[in-house]
Amino acid sequence: MPDRTRVLLVDDREENLIALEAILSSLDVVPMRARSGEEALKALLSTEFALILLDVRMPGMDGFETAAHIKRRERTRNIPIIFLTVVDSAPDYAFRGYAAGAVDYLTKPFDPWVLRAKVSVFVELHNMNRRLAEQAALLREQLAAELPDQSGERPAALLPELSRRLTAVETELGRLHDLARNGSTPGLAGPLADLTDRIAHLRAALDALG
Repeated sequence: MPDRTRVLLVDDREENLIALEAILSSLDVVPMRARSGEEALKALLSTEFALILLDVRMPGMDGFETAAHIKRRERTRNIPIIFLTVVDSAPDYAFRGYAAGAVDYLTKPFDPWVLRAKVSVFVELHNMNRRLAEQAALLREQLAAELPDQSGERPAALLPELSRRLTAVETELGRLHDLARNGSTPGLAGPLADLTDRIAHLRAALDALG
């Protein structure tokens, strides 16, 4: 049974963390709290996260500085970040957020349905990447374990199952592409392009063995 997907919530105010947890309660995710940028960076050292919801205004290390540290680390640079801040923030905050590597930027008070929908998209993207990695590992194990027979042909006991799983991922990918085209999640295009390439390479490998 795979571990449930984790989402990191970074905010110095307890009431904001409680509100975020309530919004995400209907999703199959494990929200984890960090009360500061320093706590967030510490959590990221040992735990895998699908997404980071990061408050901009925090005492000490603010959201922009925290994001800069996250993007400099090899282990964490590809984790999507959605910035959250109050509506009366400086007019350049959105620009600074995207410049810091955020995939999206929402102002408080935000629509819970909108935030939940955006989180669910990136969680699904993360889970698809994880399933794809597992399928690639299975394919490598299949190729390593099964030697060609006397005719020179390689048995392919797992290939139909791998193909079925990959078809399911391709179907989900098509739905995510539709979401990216409607512009509701601006930071989705880059990660989707990378995932599309990985799926295409795995499909080509399976087709070559079929």
